[in-house]
Amino acid sequence: MSEIAVDGQEVKLVGALYSPYVHRVAWVLKLKGIQYDLVEENLRDLNKKSSLPLDCNPVYKKIPVLLHHGKPIVESLFIIEYIDKTWKHNPILPADPYERAMVRSWARLRDETLLEGSKRVLYLEGDQLKKEIEQVSDAMAVLEGMMKGKKFFGGETVGFLDIAFGWTTVWLEAIEEVAGVEFFNRDKYPHLDNWKNEFKEIHAVKDSLFPMESHPIAKSDTLQCREAPDLAQFGALDLVLSKRSLALPQEDLEEAP
Repeated sequence: MSEIAVDGQEVKLVGALYSPYVHRVAWVLKLKGIQYDLVEENLRDLNKKSSLPLDCNPVYKKIPVLLHHGKPIVESLFIIEYIDKTWKHNPILPADPYERAMVRSWARLRDETLLEGSKRVLYLEGDQLKKEIEQVSDAMAVLEGMMKGKKFFGGETVGFLDIAFGWTTVWLEAIEEVAGVEFFNRDKYPHLDNWKNEFKEIHAVKDSLFPMESHPIAKSDTLQCREAPDLAQFGALDLVLSKRSLALPQEDLEEAP
């Protein structure tokens, strides 16, 4: 897809490439062919961190942030809605008000159970770990039911829920590898597995994915995550916890839904 020049409308995406929340926004911009500049912020390195996230998002101090006309929009799902309303071609959200409300609700609910739950798998142990794995598996089962008879959650084309859940296609696989658990079970979730493979082949997605061997989560230390549960709970899914990163205050971490 050719990119659309945004005359007089400078578009910047402030974020870090290790963040699935940032990738959500980048995928939508690419699917719509919108030219934008990525302002990369490494919140893990105190020597490289700038004041831009704080200036753009003074309340939550998190990424991603979309800058349009110099005005900041924060939180990935809200940013996606803003982009979809501002540039109406290749729509991401359904046109029907009821369907639009439903996908918003599903995206929020699944973020709370699936995304946050999978992060907790990295540092919980024993019965707590078992319970969290069951909750994540239950969330996967719900998504499997939603995918029956469909290529994407939105039907034949990529929609809001595909973007919202797209992080699972690589980040969840990396969590499986690090934590020694299995979520994407082909026998249990065949429709979801087919969706995962289809989604990863989309041009806007394929160009941005980490090779598994170099994925930040695959390089992380699960033991360190379990030694710092408070940080792991609020941090990025990469969770590469070094001695220096353990000193980072919570407000410096990226978006938490």
